[in-house]
Amino acid sequence: MLQTIALTFLGVLMGTNGIPHFVQGITAREYPNVTGNSATHNAIAGLAAFAVAGALIAPAHVGRHPWPALIAGALGAGVMSVFHARRGAYWLSRRFGKPLPEL
Repeated sequence: MLQTIALTFLGVLMGTNGIPHFVQGITAREYPNVTGNSATHNAIAGLAAFAVAGALIAPAHVGRHPWPALIAGALGAGVMSVFHARRGAYWLSRRFGKPLPEL
């Protein structure tokens, strides 16, 4: 069950992180990203985050422990949602000396 909780939390965390990057990328907007702020970099980073999320959730055996998986996934989505709502991507870019995209 601990494996289910850990993998589901991390998988949903990664998947939720991929959403703003993918959306900004496919709408041709810049957004802070470790690999560069361009729309192309963000679209690819979003897709990569979705792939990592799937790779983490697939071996989690969610069907064996549905309620712990649901709670862990909700927590993962909540943590990443708050991170992005508080402009965490911009904060990290500034913190590591990366250029910020125009708002």
